[in-house]
Amino acid sequence: MRVLILGAGFGGLELATTLANDAGDAVEVTLVDRAEGFVFGFSKLDVMFGRTTADHVLHRYTDLAPDGVRFVATTVRAIDPAARRVETDAGPLDCDILVVALGADLHPDATPGLVEHGHEFYTVAGAFGLRDVLDTFPGGDVVVAVTSTPFKCPPAPSETALLLHDHLRARGLLDRSTVSLVMPLGVPIPPSPEASAVLLAEFERRGIAWHPGQLVRSVEPGRAVLGDGSEVPFDLLLAVPTHRAPDVVVESGLAVDGWIPVDPLTLRTRFADVYAVGDVTSVGTPKAGVFAEGQAAVVAAQLVARARGEASATTYDGRGICYLEVGDDRVAKVDVTFVSGQAPAGDLVGPSTDLVADKTAFGAERVSRWFGREWTPSGR
Repeated sequence: MRVLILGAGFGGLELATTLANDAGDAVEVTLVDRAEGFVFGFSKLDVMFGRTTADHVLHRYTDLAPDGVRFVATTVRAIDPAARRVETDAGPLDCDILVVALGADLHPDATPGLVEHGHEFYTVAGAFGLRDVLDTFPGGDVVVAVTSTPFKCPPAPSETALLLHDHLRARGLLDRSTVSLVMPLGVPIPPSPEASAVLLAEFERRGIAWHPGQLVRSVEPGRAVLGDGSEVPFDLLLAVPTHRAPDVVVESGLAVDGWIPVDPLTLRTRFADVYAVGDVTSVGTPKAGVFAEGQAAVVAAQLVARARGEASATTYDGRGICYLEVGDDRVAKVDVTFVSGQAPAGDLVGPSTDLVADKTAFGAERVSRWFGREWTPSGR
């Protein structure tokens, strides 16, 4: 059985590794990605705030651990889901099972003025480039803002605002600086009232201005224009850019209303033997790596069972665990579950300094499983 996986993020890496380890020679796995390597979302903040280096957090795909995975470094140009055939810069690829895990593309240019007058911190290049910007920032009004929905990792803007406050304090700039957070959500983390309460208390304690239920619609020199027409002044703007499914996905006919609809239990698309996992879907969970990983595990269980001639009863439970930086070297853990037709529910552990080690183990375990080496996320 030939399995072709498009995209080597959380979902693609977990699926490829599990198939190689559990299905053996019964499955031929090809994994495709155009990037040089994988970077955890939290590692972008580690580099951005000077905790570690860009080279340390880049896990090169040439170092993939499973022997049974063929990695193809190329760009996907066209997808024919009915024929399960993919055109790439390296030539055509066909398969028995196609899994689309291409994530969401980011478009800073979709917000007027953002490229000219602000910075985005969600791409690897954007976050890494901000390290020098933050190190030389002389102080002033800093705005962290979301420009559209949906967006990946909903806690990340709150984390960034808190870590910015720490950074400005460490550089002795708080007396001439402010931090503001513009978010489309009514509370920072809607599924977890406890986590939202912790964050709101931190914002109040630190004097971080909280602008809920708002998006930045355009950016002008020194001011961000919100959806209601009001303005927030800034000397430095850090923005979450517009997210869209990759054009190649939209053009393939897989997407409906911008994203790929899937069966919420099996991750199957409407095309036979075509699955989709992660940010590229509209499965109903947040666009975050832990959810992509959980979805990939469900697809892997189905494909391993199929390779063995067995039936799989494994279905997706919508659960994910998210680590949340709250500043002052403290981490919280949110355990949240999204079930179709039900209100999401989330529990909070922490925040505490003890959970820093828990978050470190989370990253280290995945690097060990996917890339076969020891790794510590940052120098803390």
